[in-house]
Amino acid sequence: MADAPTLDAAVDAIRSAAPEAAPRVGLVLGSGLGAVADAVIDPVDVPYDIIPGFPRPGVSSHAGLLRLGALGGASVAVLQGRAHVYEGHPLADVVRPVRALARLGCSTVILTNAAGSLRPEVGPGQLMAITDHINWSGINPLIGPNDDGLGQRFIDMSAAYDSELRARLHAAAEAEGLPLAEGVYLWYPGPSFETPAEIRAFRVLGADAVGMSTVPETIALRHMGVRVVGLSGITNLAAGMVAGSALDHAETMTQGTAMAEDLTRLLSRFLADNADVF
Repeated sequence: MADAPTLDAAVDAIRSAAPEAAPRVGLVLGSGLGAVADAVIDPVDVPYDIIPGFPRPGVSSHAGLLRLGALGGASVAVLQGRAHVYEGHPLADVVRPVRALARLGCSTVILTNAAGSLRPEVGPGQLMAITDHINWSGINPLIGPNDDGLGQRFIDMSAAYDSELRARLHAAAEAEGLPLAEGVYLWYPGPSFETPAEIRAFRVLGADAVGMSTVPETIALRHMGVRVVGLSGITNLAAGMVAGSALDHAETMTQGTAMAEDLTRLLSRFLADNADVF
């Protein structure tokens, strides 16, 4: 669980650095997708280094910067990069940045990630709206004493990813002429990629994409009553699906960077068309 004093200190530091900011929508940018933040208007940047309790991301493509400003006419707080469990961070640290977004006033948070597809028809370069998730890790950010100031002990996860907002996201994609798949995301903690046997098992379980983030943040946000939209940028077909191919992070980065423009268009339209919702 996130300890209240550290979370309070993080929020205070952000407000001190950006006293005029009043974000209503949070956005977390996954691997290779950081360029979306370039579209933010009138940005104010707050480095993670000066925010108490914000872990510094260890992946080179994650800038470690909070950008506040406007996107699509909406007031946003953009986390450029996240920490991962595979880097050795406690789950309380991993989810503290999104908890801070909620405390800053974000009633909706859009979580993005780079993921491998388990469906041949949803290949590299496509975007996928997350309908649900499978937690393959066996761990949960809510393990430990519950902080009643954040949320109740037992939370319903039957609608973790907001169906109304997902429908609006599809409408924005259609308006922009962007294909948008949807499916179930499975969290595999990493850092090793999955084996072909695991991918076959995940497909039987009902997973459509697999990645190494997002699920802890979704759980923490739903604990606080925040609406969640999940988006995967498909960077590759999963292990064993393409004969003779090996997975590597460079492919993730290349495909993520290529998708950043489409993601920017989609999110800008989504926020502009739904200003009255947030």
